[in-house]
Parts: sequence; C-alpha cells; structure tokens
Amino acid sequence: MENITIFQKMKGKKNSYLKHLKQSVTIRLDRDSVEYFKSLANKNNIPYQTLINLYLRDCAMNHRRLQTQWVD
Repeated sequence: MENITIFQKMKGKKNSYLKHLKQSVTIRLDRDSVEYFKSLANKNNIPYQTLINLYLRDCAMNHRRLQTQWVD
C-alpha cells in the first residue's frame, strides 16, 4: 500500500520536446472518412487521430501519390 502513496505523490514532468514532435492543425474531413478511421481505431484500441497520423506518415515516408482520373 505504501508504493501507491509514493506514486501518488510523484509529479510527472511534461515532455519539453513534445512541441517539436507534433504540430496541431485544423483539417476538415468528411464524416464518412472520420467514421471509417474511428471504427478502425476502435477495433485496434488506439485513438483515431493516432491512426490517421500513422496512415499519413506511412504515405509520406513511402512517397505515395494519389492516382485519380477526373471524369468530365
């Protein structure tokens, strides 16, 4: 029981490098896309924003390009 009180008294330090690792952005996504990532994230037990970030990071690291053809 003593260990619990010791941990309760400890104060965590904020990661001073965190602001350099992540950048806050505002992005507008359609509802279907958000729901898709939320359901995937739920199945994998991770936050959906983390899943979106992982997906975008994979695209950036592998230089993936969107291939579309617009129909007239």
